[in-house]
Amino acid sequence: MKLYTISGLGADEKVLEKLTFNQNIEVVHIPWLIPNLNEDFYEYILRMSESIDDSEEFYLLGYSFGGIIVQEIHKLKPAKKIVILGSIRCDAEKSRLIKAGQKTNAIKYIPTRVFNGNTTLFYSFFRKLFDPKNPRLNQYFRVKDPYYLKWSMDKVAHWKFDKIPDVIQILADKDIVFPIKNSQPDFVIKNATHLFPATKPKEVSEILKTIFV
Repeated sequence: MKLYTISGLGADEKVLEKLTFNQNIEVVHIPWLIPNLNEDFYEYILRMSESIDDSEEFYLLGYSFGGIIVQEIHKLKPAKKIVILGSIRCDAEKSRLIKAGQKTNAIKYIPTRVFNGNTTLFYSFFRKLFDPKNPRLNQYFRVKDPYYLKWSMDKVAHWKFDKIPDVIQILADKDIVFPIKNSQPDFVIKNATHLFPATKPKEVSEILKTIFV
């Protein structure tokens, strides 16, 4: 059975590489595409879904922003099972910070150059959100195109979605990006931050092996 995975905003497959699965699972990572200028979210989802072969059953796994993407893909190409790591099942689960970004539309007014992932300021902001005590965030945060980062953050802020039945949610108890208090996750990773797929891979893998069989 193929398992299609999508990583978090700005992250490549390295953040998920420590996760292990049952032997019959074939993992296929879908890399981030750079959005076209003024590309509609639906059109972007269509492009991200193109590499998925839905002529046979498959699984979906998304981390953080990738969790939002796989749920949107699921509406186009339904998966047998879908798991989201460090992500939300509907817009009601957004944090206060994200809701404020939606209400004020602030991201639209920030110059694209500010989202340069190579700057110390931007890196420091991401580190505080993801895992303040982890100095190695740069090894996971590799997709640094400014337009992609700004576009993606805006889409997260304005995402509108109702819960899909049977979406399995795994959250960390110390996640700042998507606080656990706003959700009712199926599984909780203890003493972990938003970066938990990389920092707590054993615990996460044990859960995933019971889901993707």
